[in-house]
Amino acid sequence: MENNKRVMLSGVRLAFPVLAKPEQFNGTGNPRFSATLLIEKNSQNHKNVLAALRQAAADKWGEAKADAAVKGLTAGNKIALIDGDAKANYDGFEGNMALSAHSQENAPPRLVDGQRNLLPQNTPLIYAGCYVNASVEIWAQDNQWGKRLNAQLRGVQFVRDGDSFSAARPASVDEFEVVEGAAALDSDFDAAPAGDSGGEFD
Repeated sequence: MENNKRVMLSGVRLAFPVLAKPEQFNGTGNPRFSATLLIEKNSQNHKNVLAALRQAAADKWGEAKADAAVKGLTAGNKIALIDGDAKANYDGFEGNMALSAHSQENAPPRLVDGQRNLLPQNTPLIYAGCYVNASVEIWAQDNQWGKRLNAQLRGVQFVRDGDSFSAARPASVDEFEVVEGAAALDSDFDAAPAGDSGGEFD
């Protein structure tokens, strides 16, 4: 589409990757691949995305309305790029911009290593917290589902390792109180020793 604007992001951090197989968003809609790309504020990556967003708006709604369109969609949270400080409770978001990019089930993003070798969609090399180069395409939506400025995820290249973003940790046993009169262990329950995986992941 004429309003699509392609941007190559260099050395950004990956969050919430859905790359192995497409998933529904919050259990609704068509399954899709997705990722959030954490971009340093005021960096060249940030400037390139802002320029692409404005150009997509200008191509769709006209040069004279472009700035107002971007401002209005940003205020209405209908834009792919947000200030990460608004979601500072997520690892890595604070102090960065966050670009949410998606691709349809029939168009999976291409995944490659540092030598440009093609990787399988379920590669463990690319994970939440690592640094990547990412190809995205910015486009303006204006249809029965409303107006938005979106980002399509075209490809992801592994650059280097980073601290892995983990999900919430399980509760510690110390958080619980001993239940009065409770048996120490049900005799019918064959528990694995502490630290034993039960053999599944040996």
